[in-house]
Formats: sequence, C-alpha cells, structure tokens
Amino acid sequence: MKEQILEAIKQFDTIIIHRHIRPDPDALGSQCGLGTMLQASFPEKNIYMTGANEPTLSYMRIMDNVDDSTYENALVIVCDTANEDRICDQRYKNGKMLIKIDHHPNATPYGDLLWVDTTASSCSEMIYEFYLYGQDKGLVLTEESARLIFGGIVGDTGRFLFRNTSPKTFEYAAQLVAMGIDFPELYNEMYKTSVSLSRLNGYILQNFELTEEGASYIKISRETMEKFGVTTAEASSVVGTLGSIAGIRAWVLFLEEKESIRVRLRSKGLVINKLAAQYNGGGHPLASGATVHSWEEADALIEDLRALCRQ
Repeated sequence: MKEQILEAIKQFDTIIIHRHIRPDPDALGSQCGLGTMLQASFPEKNIYMTGANEPTLSYMRIMDNVDDSTYENALVIVCDTANEDRICDQRYKNGKMLIKIDHHPNATPYGDLLWVDTTASSCSEMIYEFYLYGQDKGLVLTEESARLIFGGIVGDTGRFLFRNTSPKTFEYAAQLVAMGIDFPELYNEMYKTSVSLSRLNGYILQNFELTEEGASYIKISRETMEKFGVTTAEASSVVGTLGSIAGIRAWVLFLEEKESIRVRLRSKGLVINKLAAQYNGGGHPLASGATVHSWEEADALIEDLRALCRQ
C-alpha cells in the first residue's frame, strides 16, 4: 500500500491533504507532517493542507487557503479520519483520486486507496513509516516535518503513557528527536495551561461524580465555560484531569455547545469506542468521542457507561 500511495503521489501535480474536524495534535501532525514532507520532496508540485484553523494548535501549523478550482484533477489524501462525515472541508470529494491514511478501526471504508493500521500508535507514526519506506525513493524529511510528526505521536500517546505506545513508537521518536527538533519547546506549547483553564480544572476536581461501578462524569454547561472564559476546544483538552484518580475505571466529560453536547470518553482498560458509536461517535478502544443532543441523552450514556463498568 505504501508503494501504491507513493506512485499515486508521483503521478499528480496537485495534492490536497485533509484531516478531521476538531483537530488534535495527531490530526495536524499527520496531515502537515505529510504535507511539508511532500513539499520538500516534490518542490515542483502544488501541495496544500486544508481545513479550519484551530487556535489552540496554531503553534503546529496554519492551514492553506484552497480555491474550489484547485480540486480539479487533484489527488486528495485524508489523514487520521475514520468516518467521511468527520472530514474537515467536505470538498475532499471533488478531487480526481482519494486516499485514506488512518489508524482508527476501519468501520466506514472510503477512498480509492486505503491504508489503515490499527496497531499504530497514531496516524503520525504511520506517516513516519511512509517516510522510512520512501527515503530511498525520493522522500525527504525536513526538521519541520519531523517536529510535526513527533508532536502528533506525543499527542496520541499522551507523552508515551498510553497503552498504544509500542517499542517501535519509542524507536521512531528517538529518530525524530535526533533530527534536531526542539522538543522541549514543543512540549511547552502542547502542555502549557492558561489561568482560566487551570481554574476549570479545579472546578472539575471539585464537582465530578463517581459511581460505585467506577464510572465518573462531569457535566460542563455553556454558562460554566463562559464563567471560566474557555472555549469548548480548550475545555476538551482537560479530559485527562480525572485519569489519575484512584477508583475511576472510565470517565466522560460533557461539554454543552449551542446545538449539541460534545462527549469525551476515556478509559483505563475498558473498551469504550463501541459505546461511543452508539452516540454518534467512535474512536480508539480507550479514548473516544461522541455527541448527544440533550442532558437526558447524556444521562442515558452515563447509565450505559455504568453498565459497561459492571461487566
């Protein structure tokens, strides 16, 4: 599959790379790590990275502006996105050829070429593997590409603490660091916390609920986020706050938005992505997202999480 993807890249003059909505570091790391690598490898080609800008991740990359006409006869690559409805910028359908590169379960296959590896710690790890395959076939990895890929790996492994971290992950991380990236500065950007977000963390620790089964949850209303002066995207980043508390087996963060409630699910061992799929979501076995449309539906999800913990 790596060979087929590289051959497709060589055949097209215009390449547009997408990722999922509400991007995390792995989404941008894989998308822009691949994009900057291809720009260095094929300077004669027109290569773009598109999607909505995420202010909390501006230190990684600002997206390109792409005209509708650019998609004509273009190769489109989508990174880190399991479902088509979660692809940011739905113009991805307008290209001549579509490639999917992802590490989530392949529940909804799409694209002319699909490279899905659920054993990879992150999609960024897959992009580095793609470089290793093609380094003697024309692929060039710059320090900027390495920084982006490393950031994506760090993000999806929780600084190498999550179970998806493998010996290979450490090996790749060491090779990327050896390229001279300023990883302390990258860490500072990824994990710095504003005063308002720190105060929201305190609110979560004071108000979370823990059931006898080991299911924990916290409901954060729009009014609460406004009180602390944080956006939904910023509030989403504190989902790990409850992860170190003894007695919690799985937990959920509810964030009220204008027309729906964003759901962030995490687990210390229980498989939760099937539960997320029941509520308009999905993701990894131990880290998933979903969407509900009322607090009553949120309560139903909590009951299902309690039942899962009882099992």
